Amino acid sequence: MLKSSLNRIVAIFITVIFLGACVSQQPEKEEEAGAEFRAPAYPLITIDPYTSAWSTTDQLFDSPVKHWTGRNHSLIGAVRVDGQTYRFLGKEEIPLQPVLPNAKYEAWQGKFVTEKPGAGWEKTDFNDNNWKTGEAAFGTKGMEQARTVWETPEIWVRREFTLPENDATKLYMVYSHDDDFKLYLNGTEIVNTGRNAKSNVVLELDKSLLNKGKNTIAAHCLDRGGLAYVDFGIFKESEQKQIFAQTAIQNSVKITATQTKYNFSCGPVSLDIEFVSPLLMNDLDILSRPVNYINYEVASNDGKNHEVEVYFEATPEWAVNELSQEVEVTTGKTGNINFAKTGTTEQPVLEKKGDNVRIDWGYFYLATQEKEGNTIAVGDFDAIKSSFADNGTLSSSENKITTVMTKSMPVLACADNLGKVSSKPAKGYVMLAYNDIESIQYFGNNLKAWWTKEGAVGFDEALTSAANDYESIMLQCDAVDTKIYEEALSAGGENYARLCLLAYRQSIAAHKLTKDKEGNTLFLSKENFSNGSIGTVDVTYPSAPLFLKYNPELLKGMLNPIFYYSESGKWTKPFAAHDVGTYPKANGQTYGGDMPVEECGNMIILTTAIADAEGNADYAAKHWEVLTTWANYLMENGLDPENQLCTDDFAGHFAHNVNLSAKAIMGIAGYGKLAETLGKTDIAEKYTTEAKQMAQEWIKMAEDGDHFRLTFDQPGTWSQKYNLVWDKLLNLGIFPETVAQKEIAYYLTKQNKYGLPLDNRRTYTKADWIVWTATLANDKATFQKFIDPLYGFVTDTPDRVPMSDWYETPDAKQVGFQARSVVGGYFIKMLEK
Repeated sequence: MLKSSLNRIVAIFITVIFLGACVSQQPEKEEEAGAEFRAPAYPLITIDPYTSAWSTTDQLFDSPVKHWTGRNHSLIGAVRVDGQTYRFLGKEEIPLQPVLPNAKYEAWQGKFVTEKPGAGWEKTDFNDNNWKTGEAAFGTKGMEQARTVWETPEIWVRREFTLPENDATKLYMVYSHDDDFKLYLNGTEIVNTGRNAKSNVVLELDKSLLNKGKNTIAAHCLDRGGLAYVDFGIFKESEQKQIFAQTAIQNSVKITATQTKYNFSCGPVSLDIEFVSPLLMNDLDILSRPVNYINYEVASNDGKNHEVEVYFEATPEWAVNELSQEVEVTTGKTGNINFAKTGTTEQPVLEKKGDNVRIDWGYFYLATQEKEGNTIAVGDFDAIKSSFADNGTLSSSENKITTVMTKSMPVLACADNLGKVSSKPAKGYVMLAYNDIESIQYFGNNLKAWWTKEGAVGFDEALTSAANDYESIMLQCDAVDTKIYEEALSAGGENYARLCLLAYRQSIAAHKLTKDKEGNTLFLSKENFSNGSIGTVDVTYPSAPLFLKYNPELLKGMLNPIFYYSESGKWTKPFAAHDVGTYPKANGQTYGGDMPVEECGNMIILTTAIADAEGNADYAAKHWEVLTTWANYLMENGLDPENQLCTDDFAGHFAHNVNLSAKAIMGIAGYGKLAETLGKTDIAEKYTTEAKQMAQEWIKMAEDGDHFRLTFDQPGTWSQKYNLVWDKLLNLGIFPETVAQKEIAYYLTKQNKYGLPLDNRRTYTKADWIVWTATLANDKATFQKFIDPLYGFVTDTPDRVPMSDWYETPDAKQVGFQARSVVGGYFIKMLEK
């Protein structure tokens, strides 16, 4: 689209020389890397867990650009052709204005109880005189805005209010909850979330439910563990006019591993847009550099010349946790780069932690190379757009604005006057970037991102380098896209390849890359939309295949914090920790429960997989003592696990977990293989023999006719035995091959429209485990029988969020989780020898 055919050819040669030869088999069909398909959300800007923006509609201009949490990260693009303006990116939307503020704007008082109240508690005339009075929000101690601590399983809250009469504007309830939530307006239920946790959900109110005079909002929330939170308020639309009302015509959208590409018709010109995230796993300096590109190319489509200007705009929403925070917006220059930047005036560096938390320290940048016709400006939300629509320029005399977005919305804008455009394309690009100053707090030390070289490289240099490297990076991205597409296509077919393309950026950008004080790689995940944990082992485990395939050094960076935690003596238990904190503070485990067999098995299996990928066990040798401790724990406790959690902790505790037992056996076998690689023959024989004996016991205990059970003590049950996949991939030879094939045959009888349930208890599933289970199949046709329904979920789900990994198999509805790194597990099929 934007590069010449010659560049595309060069990109293929770079793939061979720079990244290694592509698969030897011919792909099923000749096709340019990438594919056009409907995604639940399209990745646009994907840098790390904080700077992560998505389009959640089929057409790029049908909704505001969103952070993965659902908050607006406004990004607007328009092109002006012969005086006519066409919006192609984002949607103009000023934040709602508070009528009945929620706690994110100001504290409010409500009545509450934590024991079940009497009937009619949700109604306006209920007598709540005996209820306690507390300031909202209600939640876990330490959570931002949680002014009243709530630590019991349930809470009931009432809030009375009076609205002004004759308010003709639309009204919206904005609510946040963790977990299950019901909300009533004057006794009528208006929200029932089921098992879910969300923040800042916007619901238009039916104004007929409102009373003249006294009104009551009542809420009930059930906490299922981890964080707890309740807050709500009523808001109205701001008074604004839509300046870029006319939209382009979107012709196509295509996804590659590193790019999302759109084509539009804007009257007499064609417009190509590429969102490029250079997450190049063979170059960690570029992968870590917090700069993404938006490429644009315009050409006449009617044989005539046309005057064309291109416009991009962002707001300070990118640099705040809450809209009520004061921000500063300025312009500046470094070298030949002009930029606008924004950040909070407070700059609370690394002060906040949690799941649904956005960064409010550091600075967001909109930048472009200095050239004739290119301008950068900051100014009023309406005024700058009006100026561009009227004359194609940015008329603003301001170079510094300090404000709160709930009072006035400033913008950072860039315009490029391309002059007269013919059928020969005119092109350019802008850069979106984020300087987080300090990235991670790691056992008391604040760490900068990898790209800074421990502080030796400044952000000005990062911006100028990103511009200087532009041509090379575009070629490398094309090369990576070609390689990944062809390898995935060869391994699993077209639908499988598309899943991998969509998973690539989501998985990588759920991490932050840095180094500890000794120079060890740290690649720390955030458990997005789950509980916000950092460095979670049972999130690393399903994510691992992507990194095993393309750079095991990154997987070491995921395991290093857990090894350090035990080896330093900070974690003293004889099994591996679950996590090292809550993002971005990695100061020690914060999850409420341990997963002993789960995490020991995960750590040993993945260390074995690294040795297999690298052809040596040097990494294991560095951590042999703690690996031995964990292997011995599995020997003693792994065959028939007691009542404990596994990675599928959302399904609850239960004992005698057959799949968890399989993981323990794989861990012991992995330790034996590591010992063999290190020349520890006696140890290798001992643990390998034990794993084989345990496998035979497992078969006897789990046998249930034509399949194997969910738990050893419950006949007539079943579950996905995805942990067995390592026996195949690592060539461990522990279980007879007939075990996996019997399971595969049985699973094919249990599939629903959108895939295979996790087990017999519920109809929901985990997308990553489906791919692992499918990889147990011995042929591509059977593999695809599991993948095609999963692909159907991705393209049919009504929930327009960055790909969920937890959904219902009958109707493709999201149960929970989104934007998580675990979709890196889709790449497991590509680990087959």
